[in-house]
Amino acid sequence: MAVSAVFTVLFASFSEAKGLEIRDITVPQDSIHLSDTAGTNDSLPAVHALQDPKKGFSDLFINSTAAVGVNTMQLNPLAVNFVEDYVDRFGESLEEMKGWGKPYFDMMDGILTQYGLPIELKYLAVIESQLKANARSWAGAVGPWQFMPATARNMGLHVSKKYDERRDYQKSTHAASKYLTKLYDMYGDWLLVIAAYNGGPGKVNSAIAKSGSRDFWMLQQYLPAESRNHVKKFIATHYIMEGQGGITTLTKAEAGEWLAGGGNTDMEATQAVFKTSENNGTNLKTHNISGRYNSRAIAKYVEMDEQAFNRLNPTLDRTLGSSTNYQMRLPEEKMELFLARKNDILQASVQMLLNPDFKL
Repeated sequence: MAVSAVFTVLFASFSEAKGLEIRDITVPQDSIHLSDTAGTNDSLPAVHALQDPKKGFSDLFINSTAAVGVNTMQLNPLAVNFVEDYVDRFGESLEEMKGWGKPYFDMMDGILTQYGLPIELKYLAVIESQLKANARSWAGAVGPWQFMPATARNMGLHVSKKYDERRDYQKSTHAASKYLTKLYDMYGDWLLVIAAYNGGPGKVNSAIAKSGSRDFWMLQQYLPAESRNHVKKFIATHYIMEGQGGITTLTKAEAGEWLAGGGNTDMEATQAVFKTSENNGTNLKTHNISGRYNSRAIAKYVEMDEQAFNRLNPTLDRTLGSSTNYQMRLPEEKMELFLARKNDILQASVQMLLNPDFKL
């Protein structure tokens, strides 16, 4: 590959961004090793755009299939080669992670939704640490989310020689959610958020100033190599884990154009319930519920797409099946419908529990 010095192997972001030693993967000798406080390597040539900037919606996405059958629709053309190579090389190992990593993913889903964040952001922990609580970099980043000490403390984590909450899966995921929320409030664009998570807001702000653009694909050449690759690794991991792209693999403009061009219902539902620059999640309401409510019944009665509901409340059925309370999240107007119809919803939910053939 022509830019092999940049298209590094799986989890090379550990060594590039956080200094984490990689024992099982051979890294090219010309790989770049940076910490998120060390700055960029000025001797490294920037990766320039592989083609002219997009001229319209028809040029925005392609429709092809990568090595293991991953649908690359919704994928920016500038990421295609990277993603297909990544899928070919690491698709199998990440598919295995879907199994052994499920308990971690389920926990992260629940916490991310508490903050109104897309649950797919959990894949940042995959490229940061392979979900390892004991991951530690030479630069001092620790835990599944690879927090540096100062950032961890700013996000409310206790960091000391005796006790380091960066290693705590739940607490560090809460901290990561706070940090991701802060970054999104700054940029309103998930690709820029991921770049800033890796290299810091200063690097992203500098790239915006130098490029005159807030589009990742236009400003990426002004980012350190490890930060622009971090974004592409996240996109590739998302495609492997989900089989397709999502709201976190698109720039703000791409998401808007996708919807304007007749994007599918799943994308619309995701866009509707998660943060956008216009609402910043302010229309999401939380309500404590108890009893044997069923997610399908709730979605039906509040007139909401099931997938959109489950993205906001991924553990509702499991939680209410084993305990008595759940903090349910809904857009404000849907919460009003729930409160008005909750008795009917609970009755329907109980009927579904007693009779699997019960039709809503």
